[in-house]
Amino acid sequence: MPTKDIANLYKPVLQYAQRRVTALHQDQTVREALDYLRGQDLGEKIVYFYVVDSDNRLVGVVPVRRLLMSRLDITVADIMVRQIVAVRASDTLLTASELLLQHRFMAVPVVDTERHLIGVLDITLFADEGSTLARQHEIDSAFQLIGVHVSLGRNISIWSSLKDRLPWLFANIAGGLVCALILTFNESLIQAVTLLAMFIPVVLTVSESVGMQSMTLTLQSSHHRLSWRLLVSLVRRELPSAFGLGLCSAALVGLIALMWKHNFAAAAAVGAGLFVAVIVACILGVLVPGAIKLLRADPKIASGPIALAVADMVTLLLLFTFARGFLM
Repeated sequence: MPTKDIANLYKPVLQYAQRRVTALHQDQTVREALDYLRGQDLGEKIVYFYVVDSDNRLVGVVPVRRLLMSRLDITVADIMVRQIVAVRASDTLLTASELLLQHRFMAVPVVDTERHLIGVLDITLFADEGSTLARQHEIDSAFQLIGVHVSLGRNISIWSSLKDRLPWLFANIAGGLVCALILTFNESLIQAVTLLAMFIPVVLTVSESVGMQSMTLTLQSSHHRLSWRLLVSLVRRELPSAFGLGLCSAALVGLIALMWKHNFAAAAAVGAGLFVAVIVACILGVLVPGAIKLLRADPKIASGPIALAVADMVTLLLLFTFARGFLM
């Protein structure tokens, strides 16, 4: 299909769906299904077979490999996947493309309002539009990471916008107030050692950057089913990198602090605080979006503000804890 024919991603998906669909019946045995398929002119490459009931309603999907490897005497209903992801005939091509990208499917069925199977949309339709879809996905992720859902870009209601934005703005304000309290409690230490105040922005920036990197990797994994075991695995995977990043950052910043003020104790406090803060920020970058996902909330909306606010508070606490240990 020419690229110009699918340039408008907001057209109804039914315009581009393959209307000729070879579907299996849930009551067929595997033997009967294979015999039936041999008599069909399948033509194109097929990855999934869709399963319907007696009323042609979509009830499941069977990967080709599973069908070929199953016993011949069991029914199609016994081997089909019942959790179906489908698009409605009235959905746009953009909606279908986002669904395919999110689930990494090679095809998606098209159904009407009563779940009748009326077509199939293949991933190859988007081959010429791949760069466009990739850019849109990156833009969406960038907005979601700072607490703004992509739907706000298409929503003209100011009240809906405020409802989605304000909670995460309040989270940032609360985090900032806690950081202000931490600074107030350590005011005498800051006045005695001005080097600490000079390097607070550097320490916060580095820890936030590492936390954002870890959070991005976790959000990529959130397309799949998350569990506490997977989160532990992600933390273990990130820890060696966090250790290396923390060590290099702490050594560089600590050396700069030492050369600047020639105060070894203060420079050591800055370096040690940054080292531990980077490791903690890495762990938070994994656990915060993972915990939000497990709590059945959208991690792409809330993770950025919450993770960064917590990382800032923990970083300041660590910095002043090490400063008191080295300087007092």
